[in-house]
Amino acid sequence: MSGGSIGPLLAADEGFNHQIVDTFASVAHTDPAWTEKVCGMAAARDGSLQVGFGFGKYVNRNVVDGYGGVSRGVAQWAVQASRALSHAPDSIGVGPLHYEVIEPLKRIRVRLEATDVQPIAFDLELEGIVPCFVEAREDRRGLTGYRRTADQIRYHQTGHARGWVELEGRRTEVTPDTWIMTRDHSWGIRPAVGQPLTDIAPEPVDSAHMRVLAIWNPLYFQAADGSTYAFHQYYLHYAAAGFEQKQVQGHFEYADGRRVPVAAIEPALRFDPRNRRLLGGVFHLRMADGSTRELRARPLGDTGFYLGGGGYHRLDGKNHGSYRGPLHVEGEHFADCSQPEVVAILNQFRDCMIEVVDSATGATGWGNCQTYVSGAWPEFDLPELGLPA
Repeated sequence: MSGGSIGPLLAADEGFNHQIVDTFASVAHTDPAWTEKVCGMAAARDGSLQVGFGFGKYVNRNVVDGYGGVSRGVAQWAVQASRALSHAPDSIGVGPLHYEVIEPLKRIRVRLEATDVQPIAFDLELEGIVPCFVEAREDRRGLTGYRRTADQIRYHQTGHARGWVELEGRRTEVTPDTWIMTRDHSWGIRPAVGQPLTDIAPEPVDSAHMRVLAIWNPLYFQAADGSTYAFHQYYLHYAAAGFEQKQVQGHFEYADGRRVPVAAIEPALRFDPRNRRLLGGVFHLRMADGSTRELRARPLGDTGFYLGGGGYHRLDGKNHGSYRGPLHVEGEHFADCSQPEVVAILNQFRDCMIEVVDSATGATGWGNCQTYVSGAWPEFDLPELGLPA
């Protein structure tokens, strides 16, 4: 009698880390949206240049994909690569893109080799100034409560970077005193993997009548005495007639592992109504002990990588996780990502590089503020008409 199918053995199966009754070639879920991702960025503190990168492993799709990109002002370059997972199941490297764990939960190395598809390359080592911290589980259901649209966990880390980046033949040295980095690692079921399903009921949260404000923002702070700490906030606000849902998580993070929690976040932000790019504002924080704190933010120019360059929530069908054959490498360049016609391809979801001042300490912070805002928000002077979701 058969005892059920078993996945092929991988090198990881030698270790004592199994958590399901199968080999590491398989995951417990059969959902094609199962994804394991790493996503990160390194940026100059003056906002002159930003590198974005990501890698994805989609076991139930037999896909590994990745991207590496550079943002300079409104211009963006990206190299995207995809391959069959089964060709090298123990690696998430894909084409010219390589990811290496140097010291678990502390240091990683990410590389983009030079290609003929776009004039960019980089070799960066990223190191945390604080430990990796796990965020709250993201467990989302449609308004009916029947279908789970997200069930994933993620940890993030903030720190500095060293190495180099090349753009159009010019090499820029990356040093810890002039660049910062943020990165995350997530796994589970997530929305917008591959092509949208067409034979299921539409989700009310995706309708044109829903108001949405989403903010994901890690920050690297440095005080006048040279000491450092980090901050992370994740804010989700959904609203429609007869419905409102708000989820908030935030912490100040320290090198010794301490986390000081935030109880409430009230953003007072400004956006460009043409493309919904963040123009700055203030995050009003109420801490768990009842005290208040303000983080006043301003963009560091126009630099900020659009995550659509890596296949996130793209509007032209080039979604991450799609099978593109044994190996596929391509690239793209947009001279001005602020134009609405470009945002209609890449989506508004982007890393806005910001500088922040902490009212409690006077420290200056730098980080990537990812925002998505849909629908009418009179408090932000945003009308109903805007970019497609």
